[in-house]
Amino acid sequence: MVQISVLVNLEAGDHRVALTPSAVTRYAKLGLSTLVESGAGLAAGFSDEAYAAQGAAIVSRQEALTQADALVTVRPPAAADLAGVRPGTKLIGGLAPYADPARMADYASLGVEAMALELLPRTTRAQAMDILSSQANLAGYHAVARATTELNRCLPMMTTAAGSIVAAKAFVMGVGVAGLQAIATARRLGAVVSATDVRPETREQIMSLGAKPVFEDIRDGDQLTAAAGGYAGEMSEAYRQRQAALVSGHIAMQDIVVTTALIPGRPAPRLISDAQIATMKPGSVIVDLAAESGGNVEGAVVGEMVERHGVKIIGLVDGASRLAVDASNLFARNCYNFIEAYWDKVGKTLAMAADDVLIEAVTLTRGGMIVHPRFVQAAAA
Repeated sequence: MVQISVLVNLEAGDHRVALTPSAVTRYAKLGLSTLVESGAGLAAGFSDEAYAAQGAAIVSRQEALTQADALVTVRPPAAADLAGVRPGTKLIGGLAPYADPARMADYASLGVEAMALELLPRTTRAQAMDILSSQANLAGYHAVARATTELNRCLPMMTTAAGSIVAAKAFVMGVGVAGLQAIATARRLGAVVSATDVRPETREQIMSLGAKPVFEDIRDGDQLTAAAGGYAGEMSEAYRQRQAALVSGHIAMQDIVVTTALIPGRPAPRLISDAQIATMKPGSVIVDLAAESGGNVEGAVVGEMVERHGVKIIGLVDGASRLAVDASNLFARNCYNFIEAYWDKVGKTLAMAADDVLIEAVTLTRGGMIVHPRFVQAAAA
């Protein structure tokens, strides 16, 4: 019988787990068994007893490694933490290949088939497997929730016997999954919300959530480079300068700014400079969701809150992890959907053809070699 294993997440500060008790039930219905390293779900609020009640076997780390046909993971484990894993075992989940390309050589030397689900294309077929979207959605929510705890005023307009309080203003920069959720959350909390993005087509999405789009007009000669897979690309320098001028005037009036702009495989674009921060009101809050990738905000510190010109800047890390129950359930469902899509119900095996478009997109290593074209070139450089 094919066995799916999950290990204790050893990444400091990340409380998520890639296999939850509800996912155990789903795997069992397919005919797969599950092995859970004792304590793997505790940080996310799932006890060993909860897993066992759904039919999972609670085992040691060594048993989970040596008996697994596939390992699901939220964060990329170090090679040393996979000692004993069988060659050919599939390592599926969040592997952060851009963050540490050298790790792929380690996975290749172990003989595992490493599959990074964050490399899935933005297609209809892959949507239910998309770990980036499910986790970004929660991160966008948490960014606004965190900002409200640091802001020195309330968000909604209030009318009291002592007078009225005007609504706070929130500005979201980057209208992907995280940005859209940040807009929706700030709106639900009563803020006056505006947003911007390098993609003009997001204007309608912003308006559909009741927010104001903030865009510089595109002129002849402007080049907005699109990235593969439905992600945002980069602005041309001419557009960047005009947009920066527009944003400079806009952020000076904001109480909360949330930045979410990322470019896969490259440092996050700088959206807010120190000079722009200096124009904001003291007590305002900026949340940088791209801090780990270089940061959208000058002066942001990964995992910390700093103050510049009286403005609080939060370099938010693991926003989804702070909502570990929901984040784990969504992540586990993404992994299940990926595995279920390649489950041969007749042969009772995983049928992951190397030439399948999604398998090609996510597979980093196979047969002791780095096989993903993008990272083969990086390793050879």
